[in-house]
Amino acid sequence: MVNEKITERAVELLCRLIEVPRISREETAAADLLEDYMKGELGLEVKRQGNNLWSVAPNFDEKKPILLLNAHIDTVKPVAGWQRNPFKATREGNRIYGLGSNDDGASLVCLLHVFAALTKVPSPFGEVGRGPNLVFLASAEEEISGKGGIESVLPLLPKIDVALVGEPTGMQPAIAEKGLMVLDVTAHGKAGHAARDEGDNAIYHAIEDIEWFRNYKWEKVSPLLGPVKMTVTIVNAGTQHNVVPDTCTFTVDVRSNELYSNGEILDEIVKNVKSEVKARSTRLGSSGIDENHPLVQRIIALGGKPFGSPTLSDQALMPFPSLKIGPGQSSRSHSADEFVEFDEIRHAVEVYSACLLSEGA
Repeated sequence: MVNEKITERAVELLCRLIEVPRISREETAAADLLEDYMKGELGLEVKRQGNNLWSVAPNFDEKKPILLLNAHIDTVKPVAGWQRNPFKATREGNRIYGLGSNDDGASLVCLLHVFAALTKVPSPFGEVGRGPNLVFLASAEEEISGKGGIESVLPLLPKIDVALVGEPTGMQPAIAEKGLMVLDVTAHGKAGHAARDEGDNAIYHAIEDIEWFRNYKWEKVSPLLGPVKMTVTIVNAGTQHNVVPDTCTFTVDVRSNELYSNGEILDEIVKNVKSEVKARSTRLGSSGIDENHPLVQRIIALGGKPFGSPTLSDQALMPFPSLKIGPGQSSRSHSADEFVEFDEIRHAVEVYSACLLSEGA
């Protein structure tokens, strides 16, 4: 009965959030709504930094291990192809359509309401037992790994021992996650007239390096995450048809495993390509948690099957062990007519509650 109440409230809040646009760096209205709800509807004590909101459990004890519950407020921009209004919560059968319903609204509302049920005394949902030592954080700018997101808040939180990150994983625990490094690469040549045998075509130099990125095999392969993956995603060159281009730029998306740091990968790339290589950032490394960690083992006991995730989350910026698990499917994220199922939300509430109550026992 308690979980049904939590599920109903979670769905209600999700529908409200969908109808407040919350694209990265434009989350203020959604953060305002969420802050008012946390204080007024759930009776929580809330702190805020920018558009990041967090609450520390009333029964918090700094001497005990601290578990962070985290999910993000923001969404990407809606892609072309939506057949429904992305900023309207549309209920059709078992599904709730809307931008951010799957990524990351469902995880956000489930974790928030379970947190309130386990830590607020009295609970707004009835008697559910005393929960563990928890901190809840709704973070901003996750979709762009922005400096105004979780990175700006972690120094303000109590010292976290482990984190559970809500992301759409089908409620299976992702115990490892690939990192991300974006490279801007420039091949140099010499301009000349295309009608004569002049110049040094930068495109041809770029092609050689693009082939290297396409074919290079990294020696260390992760059992959970596989090999490092490099993908050329953008190419630009030339000013007009009759001029040999003197520069060609291209962008490379690099997904790192836990066996290499982004710095090590960058050093290896620079050694092997002729073009100029600049990393936008090396701070988003691979992250994860030991399968034998008690939190992982509790989720396994509830039927979870650990896996490695190819996609990035705020875990990349957490300097402590973390895993991600949440309702919905990653394949729906950033897609037209994004949705989450009502039953997925109900199941998430059940699993989160069972896992966290076990942790607090």
